[in-house]
Amino acid sequence: MNIGFTLIAQAIAFAALVWIIATKIWPPLLNAIEERQKKIAEGLAAADRSQKDLAQASEKVDELVREARTKANEIIEQAHGRANQILEKAKDEAVELANRQKAAAEDEIATAVFRAKEDLRKQVSVLAVAGAERLIKREIDANAHKALLDELATEI
Repeated sequence: MNIGFTLIAQAIAFAALVWIIATKIWPPLLNAIEERQKKIAEGLAAADRSQKDLAQASEKVDELVREARTKANEIIEQAHGRANQILEKAKDEAVELANRQKAAAEDEIATAVFRAKEDLRKQVSVLAVAGAERLIKREIDANAHKALLDELATEI
């Protein structure tokens, strides 16, 4: 064998191999690599968008939590105010009821005092009549002298 012929044959075989790789294998391989790069770029872009969306959602959640806390505090303040109003109203009603009961009790006491005075006047008039009867030793007709007895009762 001739070394020159072997080298030329090997060079032709190598050139054919390079040509086959460059035309048949390399373009699909580059296309696959480019598609993979595009998918990776899209994935990174989607990840960035997701991070931005997550940050926005987190800010929105924080804002909603702040609003909810503010509203909760307002509701609590309103509830305290309403409770104070109810307590004040109940106190006012209790004071009013106590005043009415006191007035009713005073009226009852005044009525009882008046009745007691009337009973006492009647008893005094009966005693006065009995005393006068003993003094003059004769019986006085209570019906006949009713006007006199009433006048005597009012004076007492």
